Amino acid sequence: MSVIVAVPDAREGKYALAAGIKEAELLDTSLVLVNLGLRALDCTKIPDAVGYKILDRHGDDGVHAVLEAIAADDDIERLVVCPKRRSATGKALFGSVSQDLILQSPVPVLAVTAPHA
Repeated sequence: MSVIVAVPDAREGKYALAAGIKEAELLDTSLVLVNLGLRALDCTKIPDAVGYKILDRHGDDGVHAVLEAIAADDDIERLVVCPKRRSATGKALFGSVSQDLILQSPVPVLAVTAPHA
């Protein structure tokens, strides 16, 4: 079994990763990290006891990349995301990768929040 984590470049990425690590330790399983950003992921905080693999997104659609990774791996048991805090106007005008993943994920989703900046 594995926990998959959607990790964006934004500050929410580090909170999603931290929650994913805790979840993997709790479930005694490994991590699948989907890098939704353009930079390499910093995996130095992942304990040696937690195995992980990194999948880099190809193309513009982060939602598709995460859902495709879930579909390709029968061992995924949980998805971890950290939605951005947005205003009602922001929600109406712009799509949300986290929101779409919460609504479309075929596995249970753990949505964590980042502290106020």
